[in-house]
Amino acid sequence: MVAWQDLPWKKIQRHVFRLQKRIYQATQHGQVRIARKLQQLLVKSWYARLLAVRRITQDNRGKHTAGIDGVKSLSPRQRMALATRLRLDGTATPLRRTWIPKRGSPDKRPLGIPTQADRARQTLVRQALEPEWEAKLTPHTYGFRPGRSCWDAIEAIFQRIIFRPQYALKVDIAKCFDRICHTALLAKTQASPGIRRQIKAWLKAGIMEDGHLFPSTAGTPQGGTISPLLALIALHGMDTAITDVYPQARVIAYADDCVVLHEDRQVLEHCQQLLMTWLAAIGLTLNEAKRRIQHTLEGDQPGFDFVGFHIRQYRVGKHHSGRHPAGHRLGFKTLIKPAKANIQAHLAELRRIIQRSKALPQSTLIRQLNPRIRGWASYYRTCVSQAVYERLDYLLWEKLRRWAYRRHPMQSVAWAMKRYWHRRETRLAFATPATDPEAVALRTHSEVAITRHSKVRGNRSPYDGDWVYWSTRRGWHPSVSPRLATLLKKQHGRCASCGLCFHHDDCIEIDHINGDRHNARASNLQALHGHCHDAKTREQQEYLPRGKRDKHQDTEERRDAKVSRAVLEQR
Repeated sequence: MVAWQDLPWKKIQRHVFRLQKRIYQATQHGQVRIARKLQQLLVKSWYARLLAVRRITQDNRGKHTAGIDGVKSLSPRQRMALATRLRLDGTATPLRRTWIPKRGSPDKRPLGIPTQADRARQTLVRQALEPEWEAKLTPHTYGFRPGRSCWDAIEAIFQRIIFRPQYALKVDIAKCFDRICHTALLAKTQASPGIRRQIKAWLKAGIMEDGHLFPSTAGTPQGGTISPLLALIALHGMDTAITDVYPQARVIAYADDCVVLHEDRQVLEHCQQLLMTWLAAIGLTLNEAKRRIQHTLEGDQPGFDFVGFHIRQYRVGKHHSGRHPAGHRLGFKTLIKPAKANIQAHLAELRRIIQRSKALPQSTLIRQLNPRIRGWASYYRTCVSQAVYERLDYLLWEKLRRWAYRRHPMQSVAWAMKRYWHRRETRLAFATPATDPEAVALRTHSEVAITRHSKVRGNRSPYDGDWVYWSTRRGWHPSVSPRLATLLKKQHGRCASCGLCFHHDDCIEIDHINGDRHNARASNLQALHGHCHDAKTREQQEYLPRGKRDKHQDTEERRDAKVSRAVLEQR
């Protein structure tokens, strides 16, 4: 039998995508029977099973999370065995429940973790169902969809209100994942009997917590690879329930958050009742605490928050006013900024890191702060954030100055500044001395350039096969770092190892060509798939003497040493 590493992965991925593209096109043309036959062909395909196993054991960032069986990772031989026995047999094992913090709230969110085998089966079913539903979903549904993001939803709102102030109905579905009616969800999937039986088994599998099994009578447990798709299916039709009555209303949905835009407040009040009636049919209700109607320009508190952004319009003079396409001045300007609550939460996180690093070296503190600063600033770099960035940099500078002075209370502030701040190019930066062999400097929010995001066109989908469009779009996506964007542009959106275009859910890693991680020059960097990077690293380590092998390299051999752990043992 061919080894896992020697399988023709390029051929496998192309074969599976070819079937998915045919499912997408058949659904677009209303050819339901052909789409069902292609889905059955895909779930039974040997190549599709291999790809499903690779996605959950190699590509998924949460691949080392164990289910109730305690298995954290699989060796190449075990992956091949799992792909061989992977079938949709209508059975499922219970989920292991864990609780994770909920952002912006003291509450915690339940997370249901399936076993490796169930994750592979869920990925297999998702590969068959996702192309069909990509052809069915409406253009202004953005959450949990491949190739779409929250920035697309924000840009859709901006394009809708830029020339006309409107009322906005902001709603949030209360505990969406936990309360979806199983009967209504299974009826909406419209899948073949085999796939429907398997989905029902996952929904009814139950949850294991502290050694006790609890039945699952409603909801789609968060944590499985198919849960986001099932939530999308359950919420499909929510926008048409409003637009069928009020065609001029615009419904923009991102996961369980939704915004309805219209110029008449009474229309939005009726839309609110329509939403409540429609959601009741699938067992859901609106969150009363987060439901409100606000105008984007007028009123005591104009504007609204959506997915961490604050959208508002401001009265301005003629020199700052926007213009209508017809040429006349609007008298207002639309500005989108980071939400105040998110700014305060980010600042509190930076404060906690600094407070618990009182005795740590400066380099360690910088390495803890940089990812938070870079990630938060990259998320908001598509809106009007420069003033916010400068304010955050100033507040962070004050906290670091106090941190430095507390470490040396007998010294002056000027002495502390000279010790911890050094000249970097044209500015004074909180950094270690340049003579340090591992010198590191603190990143600032203002270093992240403000860039305008281009919304995805219409109802485009990665399954339409237009790789030129999607590869180009991936290169300037807000979540992509400037260094990775440069590499993607240089490589034309393709992996430097296998030559395939990067897919929407591929894990992309930056590889040092000669293996020297200290050489970060552009000529020594390339973008690779996560699995291609693992294979390259494994080959490089095999040619090195045992004493010179890098123990920090994340290779499959190193991970196979940690196969399982007892996750349900009593303490």
